[in-house]
Amino acid sequence: MQIRSNHTAAGLVLSVDENRIDAAVAIEFKEAVRAAADGSDGPVILDLAQVTFLDSSGLGAVVAVMKLLGPLRPLHLAALTPPVAKVLRLTRMDRIFTIHPQPPTALKAAG
Repeated sequence: MQIRSNHTAAGLVLSVDENRIDAAVAIEFKEAVRAAADGSDGPVILDLAQVTFLDSSGLGAVVAVMKLLGPLRPLHLAALTPPVAKVLRLTRMDRIFTIHPQPPTALKAAG
């Protein structure tokens, strides 16, 4: 699981450099995000621009990350591809997550 991190004054941007977050990588995804977010404070922006497939296990992993971060470190989603946005909309998780068109927009809103 490839995740790039970019620490900024406004928050942490984690860019997922994978096409899929599914059952095959869900546990690895959670661990990679947890490791990348350890030691940072404030909001976490999950940049999903490269992710074109998200199944129920992948969605569960994103929810688990949100719970892991807790209320003092809000999770924002950014740059959703149409298939990922559709999954979030169909499951009504778009009402749970704060979604932004791009990471800079998310950083501005989170800061």
